[in-house]
Order: sequence, then C-alpha cells, then structure tokens
Amino acid sequence: MLGLSVSIISLGFANSAKSDSTLRTNSEKSAPNSSAKVLFFHYVDDIYESASLAQAGLDSTVFQKAVVGYYNLKIADKLPANSNTLTIVDFNKPSTTKRMWIIDLQNRKLLLNTWVAHGQGSGNNMANAFSNNEESHQSSLGFYITDDIYIGKHGRSLRLDGVDHGFNDKARERAIVLHGAEYVNKNTIEQLGRLGRSFGCPAVSTEVVDKVIETIKNKNVLFIAGNDSNYTSKYLDEDNAAKFAFADSSFNLVKDALTVN
Repeated sequence: MLGLSVSIISLGFANSAKSDSTLRTNSEKSAPNSSAKVLFFHYVDDIYESASLAQAGLDSTVFQKAVVGYYNLKIADKLPANSNTLTIVDFNKPSTTKRMWIIDLQNRKLLLNTWVAHGQGSGNNMANAFSNNEESHQSSLGFYITDDIYIGKHGRSLRLDGVDHGFNDKARERAIVLHGAEYVNKNTIEQLGRLGRSFGCPAVSTEVVDKVIETIKNKNVLFIAGNDSNYTSKYLDEDNAAKFAFADSSFNLVKDALTVN
C-alpha cells in the first residue's frame, strides 16, 4: 500500500515540478530522492505559513533545520510516535526579542512565542559564544530531548538531554535544564537593555514557565540555534528526513504540497 502511495505521489510531483522551478535546480531534481526532498520542503513550508511563523519572527531556515532534526530523531527512536511538539530557540536573535517558539507540527499551530535567556558566558544582549564544557556558563547549541519535571533551586524545572555529541551532550552533567527566572521579563529589558542571563540554561519567564514545561515535557524536541560555524549534527540529514516522512502519518499534508504552483 505504501509503495502504491509513493508511486502516486511521485507521478503527481512530476506534473507539479514543471511549474515549480524555484524550489530546486534541475540537477537537484534529477538526483536520487529529490522528489521526496522537494515534497518534504513543501510540507515544511506549509507548516511555516499555516502557523504564521514568519509573522512571529522565526527564520524559515532555522525552522527547516529544526524539522529535519525532528524527523531524524524519530528515525533514531529518540521520540515516541505521538511526539508532535517542536520547540525552537534562536540565539541568532538578541535577548530583547521573543526568540523561543513552541509549535504543534500536527495541527500547524504556534502554541507560544516568548523570551528566553542565554548563558552569561555567551554574551550580553547577543549570544556569540557557545560551549559544552562545565563551568563555562555558556549556552550549548543543538538538539535536545525534553525529559521529566523536578523541583530544584529555580522551582519547577524540566530536565534536558543533549543529543549532539561534542556540542550539548554534557547537558546532564552541567545541569542544563529549562527553568523560570525573575530576570526574564520586559522590566529587565527596560532596565538593562537586555534580559538577565543564566549559567547556560534556557531560562524563561516565571509567568510562562509552567505552561512551557507542561507543553514540551516527556520526550519532545528542543532545538537551539546560534551563530557557530563549527556546529554540525548527524540529525540534519535531509534525505533521511524526507524518506521517513513518507511513512509517517503526520505527513498527510503532502497531498496539499502537490497542488502548490
């Protein structure tokens, strides 16, 4: 049945691709799996537009990377089948902007857009240095899987497991968690010209921390992006993500992609 579906999708793509030359070059379209990749990015673009993520300030390239990682983490069995919530933090943006987005991929809906602090060792208003080392007090880039809730020195907090080796896999050792902080709010921005900073944790406002934790707890993806040319991840494999998406029930919107002109 899956083979028949893929055949139908491929035929539909052959007709629609003629009028959509802006998506990929001719050489890319002739490469193996290019049909799947073009449809996959149609799907990603559809979520981006439907959830009004551009209006919320989320960069489309960052969103694409996050979704590619989400599917690769599913391939790696790091996520349960019902995991559809994706959280993105973009440290390319200043702390004065709301640079955390929580997205329901299945329903193509933005659930929350809010402020988030970076580590004090990473910079002032802009985060420009990142580390996986203990005592660096810097933020760590990459993909995380959310885990369980506990009560710590910052109150109700959410444990995070970094899955990018060499970039954030010491999150547990460093006690990098999601927690609330009094220095994450509009008043701090007005007083300091920036948010307060953490010891490396993605800290959010105490006003929204409970909502954030309840929404993303228990094995969902958190992706932290930033300006670091050294960052790489095995979870950014676009070909694998595209192939897996065809077999995933949440990819039903591929039918919509075939009608895009």
